[in-house]
Amino acid sequence: MAKLTFITGGARSGKSRYAQQLALSRSGNPVYVATARIWDAEFKQRVDRHREDRDERWTLLEEEKWISRLPLAGKVAVIDCITLWITNFFSDRKYDLDACLADCEQEIEGLLRQDTGLIIISNEIGMGLHADTVSGRKFTDLQGWINQSLAAKADEVIFMVSGLPLKIK
Repeated sequence: MAKLTFITGGARSGKSRYAQQLALSRSGNPVYVATARIWDAEFKQRVDRHREDRDERWTLLEEEKWISRLPLAGKVAVIDCITLWITNFFSDRKYDLDACLADCEQEIEGLLRQDTGLIIISNEIGMGLHADTVSGRKFTDLQGWINQSLAAKADEVIFMVSGLPLKIK
């Protein structure tokens, strides 16, 4: 079974930096699992900046959806991030909450069956304004349910605030 550390917080709260430091404290050659789709030029710049944060000690795996199929056994892996990962299912499933939730839960269960050290990053999007569209509200619900599920399964939960880790569990 996987050992899961779940890191959540707001945008630019220091989640990725903290997760990378934690991974390097646990392994000399951790794996970085990138889940993002490159939607536009500005987002590509963000992804490039994240890549520059990691040096040769890191192995990069890119997977938009099927993270449980990755060869992570015996490794420490940072999955960055669940919010973008969920977005891929949400978009492909045409905003079908039940289908997205089932797909995500199945992938998480498969991931947790591996003998690996997981550090999973997510966002707390439900702490901001209510979305003004139906799809936005559905996504906020989906994100909240997945976060709750991950937190319940996690060995450790960290909430990041202004670059500072607050241990929740």
